[in-house]
Amino acid sequence: MSDKVLHIEDSQFEQEVLNSDKPVFVDFWAQWCGPCKMVGPIIEELAEEMENVKFVKVDIDQNQEYAAKFGVMSIPNMLLFKDGNIVNRQIGALPKNELKAFIENNI
Repeated sequence: MSDKVLHIEDSQFEQEVLNSDKPVFVDFWAQWCGPCKMVGPIIEELAEEMENVKFVKVDIDQNQEYAAKFGVMSIPNMLLFKDGNIVNRQIGALPKNELKAFIENNI
C-alpha cells in the first residue's frame, strides 16, 4: 500500500481535503465493494505519479458524515476538490489512463 494515499476519517476531512493547498482526489469506498478494490491499486499508482494532487480514501462504512453530505449513493465515488470545492465527480471504476485524464482535465 502506498504511503502517498491518505486514509482519513470524517474528523480529518475538513483539514485534509477542504483546507488543502493543492487539489484533492477523494475516493469514497468500502471493503465489500468489488469495483473499489479494482480501483484501489490504480489510485495508489496515480498517487506515486502525480505529486501535485493529494490522494485520500474514505471508508464509507466507518465514516458516513461527508459521504452523506456529498450525496455518495453508490461507490466507488471519486470527488475532485480544489480550493475546498468539488470540481468534478466520477462514479464507478475507470481504467488508469481515463482516471488520470479525469484528474488532469479538472485541475
